[in-house]
Amino acid sequence: MKILVTGGTGYIGSHTVVELQNSGFEVIIVDNLSNSYEEVVDNISKITGIRPGFEITDLTETDKTDQFFQKYNDIVGVIHFAALKAVGESVDKPLNYYHNNILSLINILSCMKKYRIKNIVFSSSCTVYGQPDELPVTEKSQIKSAWSPYAHTKQISESIIENTTNVEDIQGILLRYFNPIGAHKSALIGELPIGIPNNLVPFLTQTAIGKRDILKIFGNDYKTPDGTAIRDYIHVVDLAKAHVVAVERLINKSNKKKVEVFNLGTGNGYSVLEVVQSFEKIRGVKLNYKFVKRRAGDIEQVWADTTLANEELGWKAEKDIDDMMLSAWNWEKALLQKS
Repeated sequence: MKILVTGGTGYIGSHTVVELQNSGFEVIIVDNLSNSYEEVVDNISKITGIRPGFEITDLTETDKTDQFFQKYNDIVGVIHFAALKAVGESVDKPLNYYHNNILSLINILSCMKKYRIKNIVFSSSCTVYGQPDELPVTEKSQIKSAWSPYAHTKQISESIIENTTNVEDIQGILLRYFNPIGAHKSALIGELPIGIPNNLVPFLTQTAIGKRDILKIFGNDYKTPDGTAIRDYIHVVDLAKAHVVAVERLINKSNKKKVEVFNLGTGNGYSVLEVVQSFEKIRGVKLNYKFVKRRAGDIEQVWADTTLANEELGWKAEKDIDDMMLSAWNWEKALLQKS
């Protein structure tokens, strides 16, 4: 069975392609390479021994998206990652985020309707919850006002999918994931943002290896035990495996509603300083960091209640924070050896 993975050369997308291929799926990647590299396709092939299909297409371009779906009209499911995803950047460039993230989804769903593709797994985010009143966050927690344009695009996208499935022969699973980090054990794929990283871990590892002078920690005055923000960090391979389970659930018609929602995390909250300390432990040296003012759009603390995903999907995150940091460091060292 053939699965389309949009944004499949990106960080989470590439790891999901590997897990899909390992599970016997044929995969087609579409990506515009705005924040990834074509060589990722080669590295996926080295891991799995199978080269996924690959097309360079901007999904915000309606005609080109239709041409793609016309060419690959035997797709049985779509896993939609392709989106701009930096919270801070979205505050500075809101129109870019609304244009890219919303229009691409509309074009995909329109083509799914036209070419009778019934299954979509959507890459959503815990940012849809805003700053929750109670922790941990369950799937029934209130969807509060978004703290960033990025988060708002995820809220809007979820509504678009729900409204579309109400009237079309399309069903979906919305995966609200928390903070993916780490890399594949092969160190052939991992998080490799173009330019200055917006996420903690690549900035951390780049600082440790000498690409950056110092790690900036945004805020140490939060109402948390050590003053730094708390997140639920999840290993990207654990996250990728959940997407395979989700798309199989739709294909096998095991879903209980036309649109289902699942939180994907470990159920544990780690502060930024705890992540730094884990990295220092696995590497055996101190990291150069400093505290700076809070970053616009960042919430104080959030972590998941993963009970529903654990029980309903039969999926559970397996790797702990030290596993995540070790794999991220191995990936960074592998990049240095290539350069």
